[in-house]
Amino acid sequence: MNIYLFIILFSIAGACVLGIIARRLNIQALSPVLPQEFNGIFDPEEYRKSQDYTKAGTGLENISSSFMTLVTIFFILCGGFNILDLWAGSFGYGPIVTGLIFFAGLAVLSDLVSLPFSLYSTFVIEEKFGFNKTNLKTFILDKLKGYILGGIIGGVILSGVLLFFNATGSLAWLWCWIFTIVITLAIQYIAPTWILPLFNKFTPIENGELKDKIENFAKANGFKISGIFMIDGSKRSTKANAYFTGFGNKKRIALFDTLVESLSTDEIVAVLAHEIGHCKLGHIRKMLLISIANTGIVFLLMSFFLNNRELFSAFSMDHISVHAGLIFFALLYTPVSIVLSIFSNIQSRRHEYEADNFAAATTKEPLSLVSALKKLSVSNLSNLTPHPFYVWLEYSHPPVLKRIENLQNQK
Repeated sequence: MNIYLFIILFSIAGACVLGIIARRLNIQALSPVLPQEFNGIFDPEEYRKSQDYTKAGTGLENISSSFMTLVTIFFILCGGFNILDLWAGSFGYGPIVTGLIFFAGLAVLSDLVSLPFSLYSTFVIEEKFGFNKTNLKTFILDKLKGYILGGIIGGVILSGVLLFFNATGSLAWLWCWIFTIVITLAIQYIAPTWILPLFNKFTPIENGELKDKIENFAKANGFKISGIFMIDGSKRSTKANAYFTGFGNKKRIALFDTLVESLSTDEIVAVLAHEIGHCKLGHIRKMLLISIANTGIVFLLMSFFLNNRELFSAFSMDHISVHAGLIFFALLYTPVSIVLSIFSNIQSRRHEYEADNFAAATTKEPLSLVSALKKLSVSNLSNLTPHPFYVWLEYSHPPVLKRIENLQNQK
């Protein structure tokens, strides 16, 4: 067997099996005994419901990941990439347009295969457990907006990458890296005012105690914001959230309407203090720099494989093309991606603890964040007892009980 084909098939199948094992351990770790910290917060019926929700989501994820893995392997072994590449080339365009057609076809096929699972998750599982507020019209509009936005942004990035790899020789990876950095930073800058409002309505928060406390906290901690907005998260889900986005003079705070309805003013300020802590402690900058460095390394490594005949032979390709090479390298890179994601999650969990500590120190009310975490866990039916291996593999945030324990030590 072709060595590249063996590595790719083994990696795809291995990632699927690893995920199933982790999720199985996670289900086995579910405890019928309510953790003491949640006595009086999680009533027994809601706690059982949270465990049923975890089981339902896990079952769907096992089925969807297994199915997608089998479809991917079947597509590879049956020469699907070669068929798609020949179809894209049949239009008679140059390498860039042909590459865009190839990627568009692959994206549509992938989305069609995953669509039934997305529909089931939204309109069956999320509906059953009282989260879903999305109607079919909103779901379809979100899909269409995603296609258009992905086509524009993805088209620009892919056009640049294809152009550089087809026309700039041995330094193509460097030009691709620089180009991608510029586009990524530009998107970060325009997202708050041009992209995010395509999916949610942003309404400036009304004058009052909440706005005053948020502004006073931000000012006291040297955090400049361009505005505080409430977004209509309730039109899709009852789950609550808050975040800030953008950078420079485009930073804005966004509060889900569901969050404002479920938390007190001090609890909301504590949650936002945590988010602001990420910025003040340099977490966002660090992760961005790591991402930029990783992108550069990927482009460099990719440049060594784009004309590798053995790699293309693994996919039964009739000829070599840059656009197909990008996909083949991504598949070959799967084991490295898994390892990097694990280290990224470890770093992210460390950052979450640091942001919690920042919120506790700056608000001087660690129990407000503890209370907020408890309420959010209940309203989101969070799994309170995840398995350590599943946390290590998948969690970007520490388990809520670990965060509460850490915050209680800040008193």
